[in-house]
Amino acid sequence: MDTKSTRVVTRSMHPVGPRAIGLVCAVATAGALLAGCGSGTGKGAGNVKSGPGSPAAEEAAAASPSGSANPSKSGSLTKDQTERKALISKAKVTYDKALTSALAAVPHAKAVSADLEDHHGKTPTWDVDAATSDGTVHQVHVDAVTGKADKPSVKSGQSKEDKSKLAERLGKATVTAQQAAQTATAKKKGTVTGIKLGKGESGGSASPSSSSSASSSPGSASPSAGGGGAAAWSVDVVSSKDWKKTTFGIDAADKKILREHVG
Repeated sequence: MDTKSTRVVTRSMHPVGPRAIGLVCAVATAGALLAGCGSGTGKGAGNVKSGPGSPAAEEAAAASPSGSANPSKSGSLTKDQTERKALISKAKVTYDKALTSALAAVPHAKAVSADLEDHHGKTPTWDVDAATSDGTVHQVHVDAVTGKADKPSVKSGQSKEDKSKLAERLGKATVTAQQAAQTATAKKKGTVTGIKLGKGESGGSASPSSSSSASSSPGSASPSAGGGGAAAWSVDVVSSKDWKKTTFGIDAADKKILREHVG
């Protein structure tokens, strides 16, 4: 090999410097960028688009807590159901304990009605009516958290005829308020929120409001005085599954379920 050839070989084997390496990397990077820009428009391109309406965007929206695939359940309850849920959640004293406390405050009396009330957002209270054998109604308020009964008071506005009719109805009612409530809850699991002794042919609820016992007015659970005839209990039971109220009409002589209404 001559001297000229030796110089050529030596020059071609000279190590590549940092400047040359940087140039090669820059060219490679530019090529990759150009390839990426063109891949989305080429026919049969394999890249997934991420713009609005694309599959990737739809999957991201579904995974998001605020996405349409995961709607909020906050509006699933009606106003009445929400009120019942709040009231029952606050009450610690059940109907049977409330009746026991009320009857202890009114000797020789029988319970003729009981309603669980919130009294405008205050401590939940059982409003209980207990009647003596002559038909005189005594009202007792029982704290639904502590179970303590207030001093009873004679219900105002009772006429001699009202007392007579109620006394007659009490004489026919061999089924107690507790037994009527047990009959209702055996048919429908839930919380008893209202009980009332009325006429056998009456289709009313234990509270005058057909939507919710939580929204009825104080003292409204007093027994119906009008008419004679057979006696029947009306019992409200609220389910904790959906907070709907089922009202049962129960014969006060034989515990037979006369009617059932869901509201």
